[in-house]
Amino acid sequence: MNPYVLMILLSSLGLGTTLTFASSHWLLAWMGLEINTLAIVPLMAQHHHPRAVEATTKYFLTQATAAAMILFASTTNAWMTGEWDLNNMSNPIASTMVITALALKIGLAPTHFWMPEVLQGLDLLTGLIMSTWQKLAPLALIMQTAQAIDPLLLTALGLTSTLVGGWGGLNQTQLRKILAYSSIAHMGWMIIILQYAPQLTLLALGTYIFMTSAAFLALKMSSTTKISTLTMTWSNSPILTTTTALVLLSLGGLPPLTGFMPKWLILQELTKQNLPISATIMALAALLSLYFYLRLCYAMTLTISPNTINSTTPWRIQTTKTSLPLTISTTIALGLLPMTPAILTLAT
Repeated sequence: MNPYVLMILLSSLGLGTTLTFASSHWLLAWMGLEINTLAIVPLMAQHHHPRAVEATTKYFLTQATAAAMILFASTTNAWMTGEWDLNNMSNPIASTMVITALALKIGLAPTHFWMPEVLQGLDLLTGLIMSTWQKLAPLALIMQTAQAIDPLLLTALGLTSTLVGGWGGLNQTQLRKILAYSSIAHMGWMIIILQYAPQLTLLALGTYIFMTSAAFLALKMSSTTKISTLTMTWSNSPILTTTTALVLLSLGGLPPLTGFMPKWLILQELTKQNLPISATIMALAALLSLYFYLRLCYAMTLTISPNTINSTTPWRIQTTKTSLPLTISTTIALGLLPMTPAILTLAT
C-alpha cells in the first residue's frame, strides 16, 4: 500500500477514536465510530484476496448496522428527553438499544458471530488493529453510559461472552479464530465488572491490549496462522517459541504472569459485591479458555514436527523484521504481576 495512503488511513483511525473519546454529544460519538469503520475497511481489503474481501464486507455490514442502531437509539432518547448528552440516557428502550449496538460493535456474545469469521480473513497486523484499537471507542461509550443500563443485562452479556469465548475456542485449529474467541472472553470480563469497578475494566483492557499485541506480533514474526504450522516453530526459533507460549498462558490468566492480575482483582471485586455465583461461573469459564491456550502451548513446545534437519539448529534465527514492539509487549505481558499493589494504588 502507498505509504501516504497508509498514513491517511492510520491518522483517520486515530482521529475517529479520539473524536469518540472526546465527545459528550451522541452525533459526535457516532461520527467518530463511522470514521473509525471507514478508515479500517481499506486496510482490511488491501490484499485483494477473496477471503479478505469477504471479511471486509462482513465487518462493514455489522458495523454499519450497529452505527445505525446507535443513531436510532440516540434520536429516540433525544425525542423522549430533549437531550443529546451521552450521560443522560434516561429512556430504558434507548439505553438497551445502545448497549446492544455497542455489544455488536465490539463482538460481545450473543452478537459475536461476525468476529471469528472476520478475523480469520485478515492478515495478522490488521487483525491486531481490529482486536485492540477498534475496541477502544465503543468501550469508551459503554463506560460512559453504563450507569443508565440495566445491571442484569450487563451481567448477562459478561457471563455469556466469557462462556462463549471459552467454548468457541475449544474446537478451533486456526490461530486467528482462537484469538477472536479469546477476545470475546476478555470483553466479557471487562463488561461484567464495569458497573461495580470501572477502573478494573480499564486495567483489564490495558493488560488485554498488551497480551494480544504480543500474541499477534509473535505469530507474525514466525509467520504462523495454524496449529499444524505452530509445531514447526521450535526448531526455527526456540526463544521466540518459549516467550510466545508464556504469552498465551498469560492470556489464559495463569500466575505469575500479567494476565492473572485483572482476573484475580475482578473475581475479588465480584465476591465483595456478594455475587459468588457470577464469580464461580467466570472462574470456570476462564478454565475453558485456559484449556485451548494449553493446547497451543503443547503444540508449540512439546511436539516437534516430523521433519529431519541435518544441519545444526540456529539458536537465534536471523530476521529482518522489526522486533522492538514484540519485545516491549511481551515484557509487559509477562512481568507486570509484581506491580499489582502500585497499579491498585494508582487505580483507586
